[in-house]
Amino acid sequence: MALTATLSAGISAVQTGTNDLGTVSANLSLAFTKALTSGTGANQADLIFADTRTVNASSSEDLDLAGVLTDPFGATITMAEVVAILITAASGNTNDVVIGDATAPVPLFGGTNPTISIGPGGVFMAATPDAGGLFTVGAGSTDDLKIANSSSGSSVTYSIVVIGRSA
Repeated sequence: MALTATLSAGISAVQTGTNDLGTVSANLSLAFTKALTSGTGANQADLIFADTRTVNASSSEDLDLAGVLTDPFGATITMAEVVAILITAASGNTNDVVIGDATAPVPLFGGTNPTISIGPGGVFMAATPDAGGLFTVGAGSTDDLKIANSSSGSSVTYSIVVIGRSA
């Protein structure tokens, strides 16, 4: 199966104000767009995992990127490298979605037990389409991406897309 994808992220903003001479504005724009073709080299990917999931209150799950997750057709995938991750937290969540701090962590953030929280309606994206990818997925000890609910009382729902390479 062939995979093609477009990675994109951007912020466009206009700030307005006044000074002694009148109204002024600043237009700012920063965008990233990268097309990926099918394969295992630079600017390529051949595996994708996508899902909308729910984590119960005060709970977590480890997403095993090597040999457990399935692609959109139900085939089990084993990622050797991750090229991009996009996670969105549902706007109806009360608690945050927390990424990181798995027992056998992928090297997404570095350091010891690092995490990042995504508030309700928030988004996290990281992408490195070059030959090395975002990070290498190791067998056994470095292949879990932990997703946790930040608190008690209610579950959290999130959507995730992970794009990677098989070699």
